[in-house]
Amino acid sequence: MVGHHPDGVTHAVDDEPSPHDLDRPEIPSIDGTAERAALERQPTLTKPPGSLGRLEDLAVALAGVTGDPQPTLDDATVVVAAGDHGVVDRGVSAYPQAATRAMLENFLNGGAAVNAIADAVGVETLVVDAGIAGDPVPGALSVRIDAGTNDASRGPAMSRADAIEAIEAGVRIAGSELADADVVALGEMGIGNTTIAAAITAALTDAAPAEATGYGTGIDDEALERKVAVVEDALATNGLAASTANDPGATAVEDSPSPSDASDPTDAPDPIDAFARVGGFEVGVLAGVALGCAADRTPVVVDGVISGAAALVANALDPAVRPFLLPSHAGAEPAHAIQLAALGLDPLFAYDLRLGEGTGACLALPIYRSACATHREMATFDDIGLDGDP
Repeated sequence: MVGHHPDGVTHAVDDEPSPHDLDRPEIPSIDGTAERAALERQPTLTKPPGSLGRLEDLAVALAGVTGDPQPTLDDATVVVAAGDHGVVDRGVSAYPQAATRAMLENFLNGGAAVNAIADAVGVETLVVDAGIAGDPVPGALSVRIDAGTNDASRGPAMSRADAIEAIEAGVRIAGSELADADVVALGEMGIGNTTIAAAITAALTDAAPAEATGYGTGIDDEALERKVAVVEDALATNGLAASTANDPGATAVEDSPSPSDASDPTDAPDPIDAFARVGGFEVGVLAGVALGCAADRTPVVVDGVISGAAALVANALDPAVRPFLLPSHAGAEPAHAIQLAALGLDPLFAYDLRLGEGTGACLALPIYRSACATHREMATFDDIGLDGDP
């Protein structure tokens, strides 16, 4: 079926989304039998108990996630989803909106950092156009919801129907393009999306905008103040922040369209509405990918602050996704630490990364693969004729 938005952008959809309900896939529970088998195997391996530290815990956790007592993560894909954002017009980024398209083409040509890292660690790259400004980019998997979102600081970023469409597009990608993957890494691109990630983080946690908003692309202090104000505007205008919405001194935006219940911030919206008001198309697609992969027992490695926002959305929609979300690095953006804490994810390393694209998630994959390899391939004490008891 082909849908048409009022601005004339044409986009392909499999089914017209319900205006009210998200078609969520059923996510299974952790496989306790596989997890116990992995836990029982660890003490039999030719090493002192606990000597591989966190690698042992990761192997056991992955057994429960995948349902395989000796999991493998050989086939890996990083999904790089791109979208544009209306808040760019508020001066929140050091780069123009055109950089989104240029980088999307760069991904397709293999010239980005994530391409280099993915190649180095043996990971396939899937580039997705979730809704960038202008015409579609040839070569990208197109699930375009629209040609970028509206300015969330002046009203809802998208309609509820578009929010549902973005998430369901990600679920479909998981079921088709990623069906054979053993593990999936989340990546993204979109000028202005650290502002959106900060707004989503503040909306879905108790964080204040100033606590969740960082320097992003390397803006100066004056631009950071403006960026925090834009996040505050987005929350207040869309009824997602009681403290700012009830503050007479809060920034007012004239002629701001808002949802019918935004006037009463105590009337908390559901996760789809919250996402629709301040989200981005690429964030929705990645949230759907996480949900769809979890339904297929495929672990998902969360990258930086944008992927973290997608993980928050997925978790808000269905907390059953949580065990299938794997951490990578501790990102430099302040919202990332808030996201990881909210999701209970302990990062594997901190390299002061703030690029996004899935770079940190790809770097984490060798660690997860090593955890599985040592768990699966090491000899047992019985194999070498020794008693493993100390």
